[in-house]
Amino acid sequence: MEAFYRTHAYLVEHTNAPVRRDLMDEIDWNDRLIGIKGTRGVGKTTFLLQYAKEKFGTDRSCLFINMNNFYFSGHGIVEFAAEFQRRGGKVLLIDQVFKYPEWSKELRMCYDRFPNLKIVFTGSSVMRLKEENMELRDIVKSYNLRGFSFREYLNLQTGMKFHAYPLEILSNHEQIAKGILSKVRPLDYMQDYMHHGFYPFFLEKRNFSENLLKTMNMMVEVDILLIKQIELKYLSKIKKLLYLLAVDGPKAPNVSQLANDIQTSRATVMNYIKYLADARLINMVYPKGEEFPKKPSKIMMHNSNLMYSIYPVKVEEQDVLDTFFANTMWKDHKVNKGDKNISFMVDEVMPFKICPEGTKIKNNPGVTYVLHKAEIGRGNQIPLWLFGFLY
Repeated sequence: MEAFYRTHAYLVEHTNAPVRRDLMDEIDWNDRLIGIKGTRGVGKTTFLLQYAKEKFGTDRSCLFINMNNFYFSGHGIVEFAAEFQRRGGKVLLIDQVFKYPEWSKELRMCYDRFPNLKIVFTGSSVMRLKEENMELRDIVKSYNLRGFSFREYLNLQTGMKFHAYPLEILSNHEQIAKGILSKVRPLDYMQDYMHHGFYPFFLEKRNFSENLLKTMNMMVEVDILLIKQIELKYLSKIKKLLYLLAVDGPKAPNVSQLANDIQTSRATVMNYIKYLADARLINMVYPKGEEFPKKPSKIMMHNSNLMYSIYPVKVEEQDVLDTFFANTMWKDHKVNKGDKNISFMVDEVMPFKICPEGTKIKNNPGVTYVLHKAEIGRGNQIPLWLFGFLY
């Protein structure tokens, strides 16, 4: 146990989160069992350690552990939690909980046996905490940690402290934009964000694209195969499918052709597509009123950083802008495919058209036009960069 305390103390002491995530204030930390999901690479480990540093410092009542530790190949979570509580422990932070085979059952036992112990754990976005883990359905509070928004990236690069704006920007966007433009020129940072700003590891002194490709491989090899319990021999098929979807660009998938290309059934292709969406590698866009298991009307990469890493020779500007918009909207809103001449329908009632620079707009007052390269908008025309302030 002393080794875990020493590791915890070292990690907390050396944690220096570049941006304080808003999720820190959105979580009700009084809950006894809290799950924080998120795609690989968005900073879940740093988030846990930042919480420990903010709330507990070096106080031994809080302890961070990682299920990668070989200790847990011979010892259970319940056994460890019992010993931790006996030593005065109150808050146990468990990173990568899915690496432990019986994690959901053991968390349930901890919840029932140790009413004075709080457990906060991180897991992959592929995990279906409530749908697939019945023992946790009524007791776990689940949250999602996303990659950096454009706002968070801008704050990091400029030292500013801009706060998020919900979709109120639709009615108040000119005033909000003027306030931001008085301090910084967001367009100077927009392309860099779309290339490498979503994942916090762009801050590391390594090649970002190589790092992201490695992370994408881990998403498939570990998150999808391990959590969905898929045999290793099917790994190459899932990877090839992801590549084919990326190369095809944002459009409706030809499921029969894809099934032929990766030599599997149409049903398996659809399941693999769903797993890739759960891993936050792609987004499935449906017409209003439709959802999985129907075929999506469009498959997009989850965020624009992925586009530049997986197939950089074929990155179309319109696709990047659409991907940026859909990804930032996805956090709190429902995004469906739009009708003719409409890019997206948001929350089933708000039509948006994404316009690259130089687009001639035939103004329809019922549509919101989202303009790339515009610093400020007017009326129903809003700069694209401002949607990066939604979270």
